[in-house]
Amino acid sequence: MSSNNLDHYYRILGLEPGASLEDVNQAYKDLAFIWHPDRVPEDNQRLRQKAEAKLKEINQARDELRSQKPKTPKPPSSPPPKPASNTYYYRAKSPRREPTQSRRYYQSREPQQPPSSSRNYYQPREPQQPPSSSRNYYQPREPKQSQRPRSQPDLSGANFQGVDLKEKDLSGRNLSNANLSQANLTDAFLHKVNLSGANLEGANLFRANLFQACLVQANLRDANLIGADLSGADLSGADLRGAKVGTGDRLLVKLTGAILSGAILPDGRIHE
Repeated sequence: MSSNNLDHYYRILGLEPGASLEDVNQAYKDLAFIWHPDRVPEDNQRLRQKAEAKLKEINQARDELRSQKPKTPKPPSSPPPKPASNTYYYRAKSPRREPTQSRRYYQSREPQQPPSSSRNYYQPREPQQPPSSSRNYYQPREPKQSQRPRSQPDLSGANFQGVDLKEKDLSGRNLSNANLSQANLTDAFLHKVNLSGANLEGANLFRANLFQACLVQANLRDANLIGADLSGADLSGADLRGAKVGTGDRLLVKLTGAILSGAILPDGRIHE
């Protein structure tokens, strides 16, 4: 394989040419997690197809680079131990003992007595009485009243500062202007959540699902966004200064279809 093809596969994984096999495996795990199609909702087929194509490209790059790396030889396996010389593979059976004279092999049964004349061999059953007219054999059930779905409370302006919300499902909730600074939102499901004007400074959003979330004018300073899915999210005017979005030059946040007009990027630049 030519060096140009290898350099292309290294660039797909975000690595420099000649990176070690350990770096290749780690880069593959990070990118496969971000672009896995299961993290995209089923109702968005366009994004799922794009994620499948990207994951296929990542798998091909990993396989080609692995095939070029030398494999360490395995040490020769030691032969199985031989059985000890004092091991016995056959054991003779002991002879059966002859039955003693005191054992009886047959006992005669006592003759049965004839049945007495007073025993009745047949007793006629009494006729069953017909069921009374007052007995009800079928009672129709009353229809159950339909339960109305409980309305979720409005959480706008709520104070969740420093609260542990790991793996919580807050999809579709209204958290506008809420205080979520320093909150733990690791692996939280925030699909289509309203976080406009919310304070998320220093919050941990590692691998959080923020698909199509509203983050207009949200404060995301120093927030941890590594592994987060912000596909289709609206980040207009959001403040992302100092936010963690990757390692080195590698971006580890999914921003497919996200709106960033007027947002302040982690490096302080304003997105136009």
